[in-house]
Amino acid sequence: MSKRKFEVQENESIDDCLNRMKQLGYTPVRRTEKPIFQEVIKGNETIYEPVGREIVFEAVLIK
Repeated sequence: MSKRKFEVQENESIDDCLNRMKQLGYTPVRRTEKPIFQEVIKGNETIYEPVGREIVFEAVLIK
């Protein structure tokens, strides 16, 4: 079974990514999502603010 990971690109919707996977002959089996943080320094305090997320689909080749 051939597995491959597909990351949702910056200017791409989740549907666009799923369509791209389908065109290449893959079907999603797992979705992982990680937050992306930005370090902000206010005075002598460091704060981490969420600025986005990274979405990755794990997919297998359709037989």
